[in-house]
Amino acid sequence: MATLSDIGLAAALNIITAFIFLLAFAILRLQPFNDRVYFPKWYLRGLRASPATSGAFVNKFINLDYRSYIRFLKWMPDALKMPEPELIDHAGLDSAVYLRIYLLGLKIFVPILVFTWAILVPVNWTNKWLERTGTTFSDIDKLSISNIPQGSNRFYAHVVMAYAVTFWTCFTLKKEYETVANMRLHFLQSEKRRPDQFTVLVKNVPPDADESVSEAVEHFFLVNHPDHYLTHQVVVNANKLSKLVEEKKSKQNWLVYYQNKFERNQSKRPLMKTGFLGLWGEKVDAIQHHISEIERLSNEIAEEKENVVNNPKAIMPAAFVSFKTRWAAAVCAQTQQVRNPTLWLTEWAPEPRDVFWQNLPIPYVSLTVRRLMVAVAFFFLTFFFIVPITFVQSLANIEGIEKAAPFLKPIIEVKTIKSFIQGFLPGIALKIFLILLPTILMMMSKFEGFLSISRLERRSASRYYLFNFVNVFLGSVIAGTVLEQLDTFLKQSVNKIPETIGVAIPMKATFFITYIMVDGWSGTAGEILRLKPLIIYHLKNFFLVKTEKDREEAMDPGSIGFNTGEPQIQFYFLIGLIYAVVTPLLTPFILVFFALAYVVYRHQIINVYNQEYESSAAFWPDVHGRIVAALIISQLLLLGLLSTKEAASSTPFLLALPILTIGFHTYCKGRFEPAFVRYPLQEAMMKDTLERAREPNLNLKAYLQNTYVPPIFKEADSSDSDDDDEDADDKKWEKDNVLVPTKRQSRKNTPAPSKMSVGSSPNQQDIQEKDKP
Repeated sequence: MATLSDIGLAAALNIITAFIFLLAFAILRLQPFNDRVYFPKWYLRGLRASPATSGAFVNKFINLDYRSYIRFLKWMPDALKMPEPELIDHAGLDSAVYLRIYLLGLKIFVPILVFTWAILVPVNWTNKWLERTGTTFSDIDKLSISNIPQGSNRFYAHVVMAYAVTFWTCFTLKKEYETVANMRLHFLQSEKRRPDQFTVLVKNVPPDADESVSEAVEHFFLVNHPDHYLTHQVVVNANKLSKLVEEKKSKQNWLVYYQNKFERNQSKRPLMKTGFLGLWGEKVDAIQHHISEIERLSNEIAEEKENVVNNPKAIMPAAFVSFKTRWAAAVCAQTQQVRNPTLWLTEWAPEPRDVFWQNLPIPYVSLTVRRLMVAVAFFFLTFFFIVPITFVQSLANIEGIEKAAPFLKPIIEVKTIKSFIQGFLPGIALKIFLILLPTILMMMSKFEGFLSISRLERRSASRYYLFNFVNVFLGSVIAGTVLEQLDTFLKQSVNKIPETIGVAIPMKATFFITYIMVDGWSGTAGEILRLKPLIIYHLKNFFLVKTEKDREEAMDPGSIGFNTGEPQIQFYFLIGLIYAVVTPLLTPFILVFFALAYVVYRHQIINVYNQEYESSAAFWPDVHGRIVAALIISQLLLLGLLSTKEAASSTPFLLALPILTIGFHTYCKGRFEPAFVRYPLQEAMMKDTLERAREPNLNLKAYLQNTYVPPIFKEADSSDSDDDDEDADDKKWEKDNVLVPTKRQSRKNTPAPSKMSVGSSPNQQDIQEKDKP
């Protein structure tokens, strides 16, 4: 069992590690040759010039101004200076609201820390229960609920504190939900014009023997949205083309590398082997080989472009449909289009940067099967990960293992080694095991077929949180309990096992304290150092960069990484809420994480991260829901813990807490969530009216014409834009004409509504024939 000295050693190691990271960052960020690594956002916006382009030769690489080193921590107050409205303009609403999650943690846990330390710590400490039970414990456990005697009236203090924690957390969540919802609506109302405000994604377009997908889409929306339809872009399967383009880019990078290598030493032409990874195969001239490969790929790309454009099989039954107003797009996106609810499915289109183009060609009918397969795969991934979790717990519970295996005692009993193993190694080992998990979960989300990067990240984050709860929390508690109380488990009767588990659960606080310090303290400090992007940038800069454009492409600003960062924050909310009443000693470690992470990520968002998309804080309902889930879990676990403590008089009072919390979540879901899933028609009309007054001559069709063309096509399509406009003008129909042209042989000029609008509705001629006597 880890002692206070073990925790102290772990805290010292992590504080030193975090300080070294922060000090290294403070020094490296001042060097001119690292400027593009630590301030890439300003370069991408053209607001910062490289300090390495002027001055003395040495000054181009090393900062010789000693005064800047004296102010090496100046970045911290600088990160806090930018007000939130300016931050939203600078980085977007997603980034600003993401930072509010850290502030929410501080708002919730600071009052909890004050009250639990003032009330529960004295209540827990002034008992001798653990000494009388004979279980394995430390001084840390004497500060927890485990030190309260069975059936004691002191459990009323914990019940009252559970109510206080619940009410304060719900109050804070409600205020924050309301604030973020208002921020979102204000952002949407004041935001500049964006293509996704006018565009709807239409899926599962039914096949038609007489019309292509493009013609069917145009006909359907001219019939059913005659005054509002503007233009559309069908979805094509360009995945093969995308792979060819990526392969060509890779060959071009290698060509630049070998050309630079040859320029440095022109006495020898660079050679390479054509086999796998250049390990074997025929030796050839590297420059000529890549020139010929690039030429071959260029021809294949041209052929594939022709194939995608002209092959009907490459056209998918989906399209991006744009409207003349935001109001019309909102009506279409938020209503059912036809009688059959599985056809002509509409939803808001992601903004062009947010579209995950590779998944657009996935047939709609296969999505259910894909998601079932991923659910099964995720279940087995979660289940089999219990094995490494159990191994990690064995490192954290040395005394428990020594009782069952005394022969290991001489090896691990050295005090320094023992403190290091128990206070530092478990957190490191667990973090190593979790390194590949985000990549695996993101691959699962992509296989499921989500069509936007934001949806991919939100689904991946949801699974990451669930995985952390099952494996990192429940797995650690259950496996740790069995290992820690191994001797007691083997000797006691079966009916005493639940009581032992009830006593041992709060004892796992020591493990989570070390995990928070390793992952939350050192990990957050390591994030600002950006060691991996730093190394990769300088490698690219040395081997591949020839022009300023190349140097800009070598920068890797990265993004927030919602799929990994948000589940980490939510896991700390879970641990903090569970142990707030059980072991108050853990709360200060949580607060240090939230405070440090807020400063670090605010700096990164201002200077580094270049967010890939803007979802207008659409993720907040997930954040709110997971904190509420953590609150309910903490209540149920406390209820189960007190049930093993023979606290029959106080335990029933906890039964109302989960019910009240679920009622609170239902209220928030109905009151605030609609602002995140629907766009009010009133807001849309106000925005449209204001825009018409400001820009009466706006050519919206030209603005939207190619916004949802796959990026790899935009360059090729630019030369044909004039022809496209002419074709569109030719297809334009007169407003007063009630008949819509169609290519169906059986229904030339069918009156609205057409067959496509209702699936199988009769035309006017059929109705007249039926009315005849």
